[in-house]
Amino acid sequence: MSRFALLGDIHANLPALESVLADIERRDGIDVTYHLGDLVGYGPWPNETVRLLSDKGIAGVSGNYDSTVATNYHHCGCAYENPHQEELSHLSFEWTKQTVSDDTRRALDALPFRIDVRPAGGHASGPTLILVHGAPTLNTLYWTEDRPDSFCSKMAGIAGARSGDVIAFGHTHKPWTRLVDGVRFVNAGSVGRPKDGDPRACYVIVDLGDEGRRVEFVRVEYDIERIADGIGQSGLPLEFAEVLRTGGVVAPVTAS
Repeated sequence: MSRFALLGDIHANLPALESVLADIERRDGIDVTYHLGDLVGYGPWPNETVRLLSDKGIAGVSGNYDSTVATNYHHCGCAYENPHQEELSHLSFEWTKQTVSDDTRRALDALPFRIDVRPAGGHASGPTLILVHGAPTLNTLYWTEDRPDSFCSKMAGIAGARSGDVIAFGHTHKPWTRLVDGVRFVNAGSVGRPKDGDPRACYVIVDLGDEGRRVEFVRVEYDIERIADGIGQSGLPLEFAEVLRTGGVVAPVTAS
């Protein structure tokens, strides 16, 4: 077991998740698939998304949206660029809390903060794949690509990572990877709500084989208009559909 597919920030986008899982199933050599949290929020199918992952036996960690919905927290722990975004985010959060079933809430509540994967087994030395949502300290911390190497080294130290290990996370919805002091850092991007200008679903394949630590970002086309229709029918803000169509590049709101 050395080749992993990692799915970040699905956000109740069932068409994107279905297309990504189909892409993974068509590939040879993927040993295990994990998710990196934020299964719900912004999209119209939270219950169906959580159920599909459960049916497929895909384990993963708790995102900020997952833990705050599960515990009925007063906000989702999200960041906003302007007051309008904040208003829309609150609408999404309240809608999601009201829509998730008891089974979904229990499933979200059961997600762990962190998963360590030891492909060589705990009895032997070898690389560890460390899975978190935001950072090893908090699932609300935004680990963006412009963070300096010193920040990455600090997070590696907190996580107990050693040279050869991989720390994978999401939360920012923008994929990137970097090697610092022998530790590979991987932001998996977003399956269900990309924000890097590419509307296609994004996931990452991490290979911990004998030939080194290889990372491949994969983009997958999916039926965006299907979820746009779902957003409209659900009563969620229609601007969420535009975020998906543009890959997160939405015109700023100007004062009238």
